Amino acid sequence: MSSNGTHNPKKYSIPLTEGPNRAAARSYFRGIGFTKEDLHKPIIGIANTWTEIGPCNFHLRQIAEAVKQGIREAGGTPMEFNTITISDGITMGTEGMKASLVSREVIADSVELVARGNLFDGLVAIAGCDKNMPGTVMALARLDIPSLMLYGGSIKPGHLNGKDITIQDVFEAIGSHAAGRIDDAGLEAVEAAACPGAGACGGQFTANTMAMACEFLGISPIGLSGVPAFLPEKLAASREAGRLVMELAKNDLRPSKIITPRAIENAIASVAASGGSTNAVLHFLAIAHEMGIPLSIDDFDRISSKTPLLCDLKPGGNYVAADYHAAGGSRLLAKRLIEAGLIDGSAINVTGKTLNEESADATETAGQQVIHALNDAIKPTGGLVILKGNLAPEGCVIKVAGHKRLDHRGPARVFDTEQDAFHAVESSQIKPNDVIVIRYEGPKGGPGMREMLQVTAAVAGIPELSDTVALLTDGRFSGATRGLMAGHVAPEAADGGPIAAVREGDIIHFDIPNRKLSVEVADNELAARMKTWQKPAPKFNRGVFRKYINTVSSASQGAVTQ
Repeated sequence: MSSNGTHNPKKYSIPLTEGPNRAAARSYFRGIGFTKEDLHKPIIGIANTWTEIGPCNFHLRQIAEAVKQGIREAGGTPMEFNTITISDGITMGTEGMKASLVSREVIADSVELVARGNLFDGLVAIAGCDKNMPGTVMALARLDIPSLMLYGGSIKPGHLNGKDITIQDVFEAIGSHAAGRIDDAGLEAVEAAACPGAGACGGQFTANTMAMACEFLGISPIGLSGVPAFLPEKLAASREAGRLVMELAKNDLRPSKIITPRAIENAIASVAASGGSTNAVLHFLAIAHEMGIPLSIDDFDRISSKTPLLCDLKPGGNYVAADYHAAGGSRLLAKRLIEAGLIDGSAINVTGKTLNEESADATETAGQQVIHALNDAIKPTGGLVILKGNLAPEGCVIKVAGHKRLDHRGPARVFDTEQDAFHAVESSQIKPNDVIVIRYEGPKGGPGMREMLQVTAAVAGIPELSDTVALLTDGRFSGATRGLMAGHVAPEAADGGPIAAVREGDIIHFDIPNRKLSVEVADNELAARMKTWQKPAPKFNRGVFRKYINTVSSASQGAVTQ
């Protein structure tokens, strides 16, 4: 404890930089420009997920420079390092998408290793894409040093024919093009307009879902993290985040004091109220696992069923993340949910304030239509539903924010790879009322649990299919997916889950009111089919994918590596 009653903000790095026996270490640092004075200050790591492969993370070097400026101004010494990232949007529909969920674990491991190796006094993780955020937060949870996650911010919406568009429109245009509804020039126009600069995908897809939810979790500074990438004030907000991490170090405010059971429930409620991505289920199960906090897949349904859908955001709604920020952002949504008694306002944020205090500063833009009032909820319940049944004994996840169908019964169209399913949609082999079944794409079977946006968007882009076809998979969905789509079916096919026994033409029943996903086949018939089932050989025999296959858990447990 220092003389002013705060903790010594340099307590972790003293063994690395202080004393005569650390002269060699200091010599290395001085060789790259750090001064003697720099090394006697608190050392703050900056984990940067920058890459020039894709817009989500392309601008993060500028964000990092602003964060470093804030750290220096507050009396610390920043040390930046990189970790990896995979662009979900770019890899979508290819073998490269197998790397996406795996990257979450690699990000967590790499940030943890660099931070433990260098004895940082604090850490700012700068994240810009879907798996960056949970991956870095998992690392912060493991390290439990003063730290925060800063989101790089949402992209500016594209503009075409008088309306805002996002990458979702491009994927759906691919389906329309395959169906002959738009020509090459029409597809090119959407492609060229959808992504007008740097920043993460604009709707309430996975990146914006996790960024917003991490503000409610408390690990991201509410009001700073969510500033869109293209706004001039983004760099000022990032600079303030740099100053803020120094306050965390001085006050020894660590993730274990922030990421609590009530904070996780707050985050889940924010996902439900905003119509957020189903990927949040996987990620919060994983974050809870890192903190040793009990959380089950059923908790998401419990919380969502009592939380109204308040945000009119794409893909199910009309607005994008920049509109959410302009309307009043997370402080305003927090105010709505606190007033309804749906979240715990006493939970603390890395700003040092409670959600009650932060929401008291909410400013609602006059006439905004993005964040609805409690008496004007879009739906009485939230966007996430958990189904179980003889097809998903451990559960599966479905997002109901963007459609009204609550019951569907139809014949199974069975595919053992995503590519085969997409080819069937593209070549007009899928008919109204069909249920597309995509299996062997789970955590182990894929491996990596690919997202199915190419397939789901192609279906959504064909009017006669978009409101009549359902889909289920042991893989995942992009946050941009809309329609009657059940993902994370567990156990997965590669582990002998019942989805492996489904045959072409079997009748599949989605019964959302009763939370059931069933195949209308007698239990003894399913058991007989499984007796002849043979476990497939792993698709990779060495390298990172084989390590993942050997260690990954069920999707119902967050697909964490053990």
